[in-house]
Amino acid sequence: MENVKPLTHRQRQALATQQVIIEAARALFLEQGYGSTTIEAISSRAGVAVSTVYAVFKNKRNILRAIREAWHQESGQRDIYDRAKQETDPKRRFALAAHATRRQWDTGATMITIYNGAAAIDPEAATELEAALQGRRAAIEQFINISLPMLRPDLTESAACAIYLALTRAEVYQELVMRWQWSPDDYESWLATTLQQQLLPM
Repeated sequence: MENVKPLTHRQRQALATQQVIIEAARALFLEQGYGSTTIEAISSRAGVAVSTVYAVFKNKRNILRAIREAWHQESGQRDIYDRAKQETDPKRRFALAAHATRRQWDTGATMITIYNGAAAIDPEAATELEAALQGRRAAIEQFINISLPMLRPDLTESAACAIYLALTRAEVYQELVMRWQWSPDDYESWLATTLQQQLLPM
């Protein structure tokens, strides 16, 4: 087994500084919008020097990318989907898929709001958002493809993908959980049941 060296004090400090900047930027992007948030405002909210923000991230777009990656790490959705792909019981597979989606939007529904705001004024952010959405579609298409033997025989692969993508949109989570005050557990239960009803044989 490979030995993993513990982080030095300086490395721990650097990671802590990055996290403080990311959290400050995430809050400001939501409060003020991506375009209206300055590096100076981020440094003030984070309690670090402006030069430190530039040294760590160089620009706002890199902070945006770091927020997105922190979201993926926090949600654990990639690992959950990997477990779902290995699951041989159809209902359990789609229950795990519902759990992955719940974790994705539990931790990152606001990420879509931030990215939409950034994409509206920054062409490179718009390109990144489109690439991220295409990546999500590709991952779901792959998940549906390997699940085809489990699905209703009358469903085409494209129809199954369309149903899955429609049900698992961030906007659905936001409407049910944020607008109508469903609990995340209720959302996950509803999504698992609905995916099973729509995609699996009765």
